[in-house]
Formats: sequence, structure tokens, C-alpha cells
Amino acid sequence: MSVDGLGTAATETETDEPGWEVDPDDDWALAVVATVGRQLRLRREAVGMRAADFAVAAGYGEDLVYKVESGKRIPRPEYLDTADALLDAGGLISAMKEDVKRVRYPKKVRDLAKMEARAVELQLYDPLNIHGLLQTPEYARGLLLMRRPAYSAEEVDQFIAARVARKVIFERDPAPELSFVLEEWTLRRPLGGRANLRGQLQHLLEVARLRNVELQVMPMDREEHAGIAGGIEVLKFEDGTAVGRSPAVTNGRPVTEPRQLRILELRYGIIRAQSLTPRESAALIDQLLGET
Repeated sequence: MSVDGLGTAATETETDEPGWEVDPDDDWALAVVATVGRQLRLRREAVGMRAADFAVAAGYGEDLVYKVESGKRIPRPEYLDTADALLDAGGLISAMKEDVKRVRYPKKVRDLAKMEARAVELQLYDPLNIHGLLQTPEYARGLLLMRRPAYSAEEVDQFIAARVARKVIFERDPAPELSFVLEEWTLRRPLGGRANLRGQLQHLLEVARLRNVELQVMPMDREEHAGIAGGIEVLKFEDGTAVGRSPAVTNGRPVTEPRQLRILELRYGIIRAQSLTPRESAALIDQLLGET
């Protein structure tokens, strides 16, 4: 059995533990998971099934059942679907997947996703990697597996799920204006293998064709570069407010003060001017795809 596409055999522990740990500092997630767990236990007891019998019927470890029902573990969607069928819940347990979906990602990711969902314009520059909103799941996995000390298989799975969830921003209507600046070298390094890179480059070309997306590449041969101080994120909202973030300003903490935002927008504007145009960038990506 494989673990979500990692391609490695799952251990017995991994098979028994299909879920995510709850962040002890995330009060909202703790409350939601505790409520879901309590409902699962009450339903199981209502049909007269012991936890051990449920575990055998569901194909999970008894320890996992107790962790889920005590609110110590976030159940995966398939766990809830299995429970719904075994406990003859008529869809009531499966319906809880929507509640669980909101808390299965780290709090900081949820907070970021909320801001992205409100934004009408996003300006995004990452000097080290292809931006997370643009990453394919396969490329993201290869990137996350590079981390040292290594993430656990569960952490990799959770981070990928969080990045995929944020991609709903491309499906919004009305769509926000999205501007990305990518470094050429990030488009050349085959992290996770050349097949992953090919898929990633193909995805970038697809995204670049969207009417609300401006995708530009900063060439490696540029002698001037305004982005040497680090990445930049600026999110603008319909009410005229904005929030920005950069390692070069307040150590990466979000900023809303007009003067600091002007600095970020000035740097981002210069970076865009120094980069290839969207048309030139798409041509370069297409060329790199042919070379990969």
C-alpha cells in the first residue's frame, strides 16, 4: 500500500494512522475535531458497535478510532465516508467532511487562504522556488522531500493538501488579478525529477493563458535586480486596504502601514520592469519545456 503517491510501501503504523495531528495551539481546530469525534462515538454507540469491532470492520487500528473519537486526531475524508456506511448514518457523518476540511490545514495556512479569498489583486515574487499557488502537487512533493531535517510522510501530505486547497483562488468569480514573478533558475532545476519539472512547466503555461494572470520570469543574465532582499507578497482588497509581507520588511511579518506597503510595491514594480514580459516569459517557459 502506498501513502498518497509517495510511491513507498506504507508501514503498519501508517496504515493505522490515516489522519493528521491537531495543533494544540489551534483552539478552533480543537473544538471542531472534538465535536466531530464526539458525534462519531455517539453514533457508534447508538448502533451498539464496540470501538474494536468498528476498527476491524473499517480496516483501521483501534488506537486510531480512540484518537479520532477523543478529538486527538483529524480524520481524513475516507475515514468519515467509511464510518457513515458502517454506522448507517445516511450521509450525516460524511457531511462532516466540510467541517473537517476547514481545520485540516495549519492555522497560518488557513489565515493566508482567508486573505487570498478576499483579495482583488495579488502581487507575488518568490526568489527561491516556484510560488506555492503555481506548484503542481507532484512538484510540491518533490520540493518538500528536499527539506532537511526531513518532514514526515504525514507532514508532506498535509502541506501538499494545504497548497492544493489554496488553488481555489484561480476558480473565483469574479477572478482576482494575479501577478507572479519567477526566477529563471527555479524553472531549470529538476527538483523531484525531470518528469515533475515537465509537468510543472506545462502547468505554468496553462496558468499563463488565464486572462487574469500576469506571469513573468526574471532571467538569470540580468545585471540589475531589485529583488535581492527577498520575496514579496502584496494583497489588495476591495475596500482599498492592503497587506504585504517580505523578509526585508519587519522580518517577514505582515504589514499594513502605508509607507511600508509603498516600499514593497516600489520594489515589486521595479522587479516586474526588470523581468521578461508575459509573452517573452511564456516563450522562455515553452523553450525550457522543450529542453527538459
